[in-house]
Amino acid sequence: MSGCCGHGAKFDGVSDDYKRRLWIVIALNATMFVVEMTAGHYAKSQALQADALDFLGDALTYGISLAVIGASIRARTNAALAKGLSLFLMGSWVLGSTVYRVFYVGVPEAEIMGVVGFLALLTNLASVLLLVRYKDGDANVRSVWLCSRNDAIGNVAVMFAALGVWGTATGWPDLIVATIMAGLFLSSSVQIVRQALAERRDSKFHQQISA
Repeated sequence: MSGCCGHGAKFDGVSDDYKRRLWIVIALNATMFVVEMTAGHYAKSQALQADALDFLGDALTYGISLAVIGASIRARTNAALAKGLSLFLMGSWVLGSTVYRVFYVGVPEAEIMGVVGFLALLTNLASVLLLVRYKDGDANVRSVWLCSRNDAIGNVAVMFAALGVWGTATGWPDLIVATIMAGLFLSSSVQIVRQALAERRDSKFHQQISA
């Protein structure tokens, strides 16, 4: 990825504009967690609850991102590694609970899934538009972008799941989408961890050269 601050340097989040945008995104994510988890419970939708969990994880990790802006490379990479681990845990939980749901008899409420999924999509599109100019930052900043992008993709998938549940009158489309979302969490986790470790190695290398 090319740097966004010129000459390959990666944006590290030190910007009042970026911080303001991040606060807005945190508020949006926290609100949608409550809305979507409640709706997912009543609709018996694993996909909605998986997406709600992602909203919660994003709100918490964005707070960590704010806390380490301007900190040392070690602090920032530690934060990115923590976010990568949290994504891995969320993906594992969604995957495990989806396997459990395969044996659960019940069809999700497609109408609730569709309406809430569309509301969540609008929320995440707003987040993506707010953060898109900062998508090529360091591991800490990029992890924020990846989480927002994942949410938007997940919301589209939830809407397709709702359509599938409505069309087939079975819960399989909901379970399939939840599994795909789990895979997306795990993939992003690997990307974030790899970039954070690479940045940490580069930092140590430059320190050794300058010593």
